[in-house]
Amino acid sequence: MEMVSLEIWDIYDKDRNKTGKTMERGGVFAENSYHMVVHVCIFNSDGKMLIQQRQPFKEGWSNMWDITVGGSAISGDSSQTAAERELLEEIGLKMDLTNIRPQLTVNFEVGFDDYYLIESNVDIEGLQLQHEEVQRVKWATKEDIFQMLESGEFIPYYKNLLGLLFEMRNRYSAHSR
Repeated sequence: MEMVSLEIWDIYDKDRNKTGKTMERGGVFAENSYHMVVHVCIFNSDGKMLIQQRQPFKEGWSNMWDITVGGSAISGDSSQTAAERELLEEIGLKMDLTNIRPQLTVNFEVGFDDYYLIESNVDIEGLQLQHEEVQRVKWATKEDIFQMLESGEFIPYYKNLLGLLFEMRNRYSAHSR
């Protein structure tokens, strides 16, 4: 029998202060309770975004393409440590984001979603993809992603949000070599 580890989230108030409470992933949010999500978008020097295709057996958006990595912060994570963990877990990329702030935060119904925009010419052949989540990665232009969005192959983000991520990458991205 496979051991399933529970994911525990810290709970925040509307001003993003930790409340000292936690909840299990999949639980029901109490009123005025929020959690933190992170996304990392890696762009190469050609302006292409590293995107991942989710596994066909992954629950939620199976087989669809997504931005580089994303996921929920677990209890004890800062935004940066959650982003570092997701990069390492999903695509096997170790990156220090200690002094990097998210370039954009999107508030949603039950949380805060921090977006990191990183410029790095990652060798995708050397990545160790997490079998449980990611089947493959590739570099894609904004036009490629918009076409995939239109055809239903890409997770249905707001097209304008994806465009904004590409637009912001030069002005606000962190550089990693």
